[in-house]
Amino acid sequence: MSSRSPLTTRTDRLSTLWGVIVSGGVIVAGVLLVSLASNANPTPLAVACTLLAVSLAIAVFRLFNPDRLRSQYTEETLSLASDMLEDIKGGLTPESAEAICRHLMPETHASTIAVTDETHVLACVGDMYDDFPPGSLIHTPATRYVIEHGIVQSFTQAIAVKGERGFKREIPAGIIAPLKVRDRTVGALKFYFTNTHEVNRTQYALVAGFSELISTQLAIHELELQEELTARAEVRALQAQINPHFLFNTLNTIASFTRTDPARARELLREFSSFYRSTLDNSGSLIPVMREVQQTKRYLTFEQARFGDDRIDAEFTVDEDVQDAPVPAFIIQPLVENAVRHAMRDEGTLHIRVSVRAADENALAIEVSDDGVGMDKATAARLFSETALAGVSAPQGGGAGVAMHNISERIKRFYGPRSFAHVESAPGKGTTITLHLDLLGSIFVDG
Repeated sequence: MSSRSPLTTRTDRLSTLWGVIVSGGVIVAGVLLVSLASNANPTPLAVACTLLAVSLAIAVFRLFNPDRLRSQYTEETLSLASDMLEDIKGGLTPESAEAICRHLMPETHASTIAVTDETHVLACVGDMYDDFPPGSLIHTPATRYVIEHGIVQSFTQAIAVKGERGFKREIPAGIIAPLKVRDRTVGALKFYFTNTHEVNRTQYALVAGFSELISTQLAIHELELQEELTARAEVRALQAQINPHFLFNTLNTIASFTRTDPARARELLREFSSFYRSTLDNSGSLIPVMREVQQTKRYLTFEQARFGDDRIDAEFTVDEDVQDAPVPAFIIQPLVENAVRHAMRDEGTLHIRVSVRAADENALAIEVSDDGVGMDKATAARLFSETALAGVSAPQGGGAGVAMHNISERIKRFYGPRSFAHVESAPGKGTTITLHLDLLGSIFVDG
């Protein structure tokens, strides 16, 4: 038998010890008290023994109180669970599987602990490591049965398997539990024992409980992965939806400058190359906000060349302490593009102001404002809603629906429900769009 003490039985053992010691102390105290009662003149030794026995009982009660022990080992269990969740936050890999095995081994009677995927051993820690090393095929029919049917199995009759070294090895007993994501079994958690009597209700509950815990974290990881894949797909959708009119207009503008101002044509062509290279590169989850600002400035370079420098005036203010703040790609440029496409008057200069600042200690505020034609309240209310996808007829609404709705959905997905997009506008008085990003709610890291 292993000399390790299982987490779930230490409380019971110490509680039993407490009961024995307290019972013994009470009996001794009772005998001495009877002796004292029958002896009118008790000896000092008898008094001392009585006081010692009572004091011992009280001290042991305080030291080995079952409630205290249960609290202590509950904390240990929660700490172990927390460590395991940290180990597998990146999914089920050989590295995370080994960390799980090493965390669980000191807390069980098992001689060997292993974690598998659907076909291979991912990690093995303990006496049978040489027989079932990481990367080897699943050997036991019991494991294949658990993966196929998704139920916990135990066995107390020795099974013979052929290990990787070619030798037959007997496994006296074991408990195997499935690791699941939703209703799909993706692997197994296996405890092997050297003695059959070690396969008991406590060990069974321990294996089943930890497999449920691991399965829950794996399900969370898959949801986060799906969120990330969805977010990346939406960015690529935006990349594919770059306005073809903008592309043709920019190329025509550059072509016209080749005759009137060749130097500026070359400059615009270099910027255009950088603009589209950045557009294709910015498909990661998050990018620094300054990179998004630079991309937006490049976009405005082409629009100013097309309409004239006196028709669009843009000002950018980014606080120094938030310049590296992570934001989704294509979150500022579409707002500025929306202003250029829908807010410009027939004459005069359109003033656009972009501000990025800390809303509070854990939030980022991005504000894009213009002094253009504006829109009524009903149109403003629909700008980030699903109804915008169909396009609306108001001046600054038509054609902007897909990009605006996309921004709204992505900031909620990246930053959680406390993040939002807000629009303030009035006909003839311009528009201000504010994005509030809850950085604490972000589900991704930069990259």
